[in-house]
Amino acid sequence: MTAPIRVLVCDDQVLIRTGLATIIDAQPDLQVVGECGDGQAAVDLAGRLRPDVVVMDVRMPVLDGIEATRLLAGAGVPRPVKVLVVTTFNLDEYVYEALRAGASGFLLKDAPPAQLLHGIRTVATGAALLDPEVTRQLVGRYAARIRPNEATRQDVSLTPRELEVLRLIADGRSNSEIAGTLLISQETVKTFVSRILTKLDLRDRVQAVVYAYRQGLVT
Repeated sequence: MTAPIRVLVCDDQVLIRTGLATIIDAQPDLQVVGECGDGQAAVDLAGRLRPDVVVMDVRMPVLDGIEATRLLAGAGVPRPVKVLVVTTFNLDEYVYEALRAGASGFLLKDAPPAQLLHGIRTVATGAALLDPEVTRQLVGRYAARIRPNEATRQDVSLTPRELEVLRLIADGRSNSEIAGTLLISQETVKTFVSRILTKLDLRDRVQAVVYAYRQGLVT
C-alpha cells in the first residue's frame, strides 16, 4: 500500500485551519501531520515533520506566508518542501511574490474541496498548480512590475520553437492548448516543456511563467 501524502496545514484562522485539515484527513491517500497558525511555526514544524506538502496561508502573524515559503522552498534551500498557497485574496500581489519565493502553486479558499485535494496531490508529485485563467490575469496585472529593464535582460539558449512554447506557457496555456495552437502532439509539447525547464534550470511551469515575464520575453 502506498504511503499517504503527508500534509502540514498553516492558517491563522482556527475555523479555516480546522476545516482544511478535516477535508484533507478524510482522504485515504492524505494525512495531516500538523497544524499551525503562523509562518514561523510552519517553518519550525516542517523542519521537524518533513511533510510532503505545506498548505500555506499568505497573511499571518509572526512570519507571513511569503517569507515562510521562501525559507521552506526558496532558492538555495538544501531540502525544499513543496508549498501550496491557499489565499482569500484573488490576484493579491502577495500571490505573485509567493510564487517567486518558491511556492508550487496557489488556490483560492473558496475553491471546492475537490479542487483543494487535487491541488495537494498535484503539488506532491512535483508538478505545478496554477490555474491558466488566473495565470493570465495575474501576470497581466503585474506585468509592468515583473518585466525588467533592458539592462537586466539575460540571454537565453532556447530555440525559436522553445521560445514559442515558453510564451504560450506564460500565457497560461495548458499542454493540450499549446498542442492545438502549434499543431503538434501533447507528447511533443511535454518534451519541449521538459527541455525548457532543464535549459533554464527551472523547477516547474510556475517558475517558467515568472521567468518569461521577468526576462521580457512576453508582454
